[in-house]
Amino acid sequence: MSFRRRRVIIMTPFYMLFEFFLLKYLFMLFYPLSNSELLFITIIIGIVNMIPMFFEERKSRFITRLLAEISAIWMWASLMFLIGIIIIYAAGYFFNINLSFLLLIVPLSGIYAYYKAHKLVINEKTIRLDNLNSEVNIAHLSDVHFGAVRHKELIDQLRDTLMEVSKTCDVAVISGDLADGSSIVNEDDFMPLKDVEMPIIFTPGNHDYYLGIKNVIDACKNAGIIVLDNESLEIGDLKFYGLSYSFGDIEMPSPEELKAQVKRDKTNIIIYHVPYDWNQHSNMGFDIQLSGHTHGGQFYPVKWVSEIIFKYNIGLFKDDLGHYLHVTTGVGSMDQPLRWGTDSEVVILKLKKN
Repeated sequence: MSFRRRRVIIMTPFYMLFEFFLLKYLFMLFYPLSNSELLFITIIIGIVNMIPMFFEERKSRFITRLLAEISAIWMWASLMFLIGIIIIYAAGYFFNINLSFLLLIVPLSGIYAYYKAHKLVINEKTIRLDNLNSEVNIAHLSDVHFGAVRHKELIDQLRDTLMEVSKTCDVAVISGDLADGSSIVNEDDFMPLKDVEMPIIFTPGNHDYYLGIKNVIDACKNAGIIVLDNESLEIGDLKFYGLSYSFGDIEMPSPEELKAQVKRDKTNIIIYHVPYDWNQHSNMGFDIQLSGHTHGGQFYPVKWVSEIIFKYNIGLFKDDLGHYLHVTTGVGSMDQPLRWGTDSEVVILKLKKN
């Protein structure tokens, strides 16, 4: 059983219980429903939440992708409605006023967040290094999350964006989660990226393993994408090392083996999906670490929580050694196709000599 399927099966009963009480108090503001009516609606929500998972793992279909998207958007809306209900009931208790109209903010903000998640922007940042031999531009992206909610149209959009930035960039790096794990990856799913006229390097993240890493790697190679899975590659004055995400059953390089990958006459870049162990990698001699995973929290209020959980949540960081960590918010979105307070981005990293 895949990690994602196990997670959905375990969490759905708790999600249904949450939905039952959420709907109970939500409808009490307008038109109270009986417990049997609420139970019926809750069961439908639970079924819609689970059905796409069983079908998409074998073959992707429009109808199951649509159900997955509807379920994901409603899950986000449920969280927003919960916050609104708490405010409304608290205000009514203390001030004897009805603020039910505030719930209109949820669909309005949902429209904005949906638009924001589907608008892929190009951001630029500058990295200055002492040991850089020649200036170079890297297109850094992560967390594409090709899957049930965002499918082939996302790969087409990414292709168009990378073709645009290839006019000024020398190489593109995908630091994990090219696949979401919510939908099977076929060998031709990434073929549009073959049109991009610059090297594309990919190092797997945690989601890439959920429905089988072999399918993801095969699709990458079929599209001409270079896969670095605990492997290195030199392009000009740059040396890339792709450090794989490990679930504990993958043999990982020792610190000594990792340090041996550093070449003093090169600009050393480590690709690691999660923004962890930067201090160790910097001390080993890696000039730049490229990471993702956090999505920057993706939307409020999760963004605030993400800033607490992750020491390096979004952006470009520099340490005392003059080495850098870049954490991108990602191209796609996890579960909910919504963003609020973060960008769906491809970042052009301009490497310049100090």
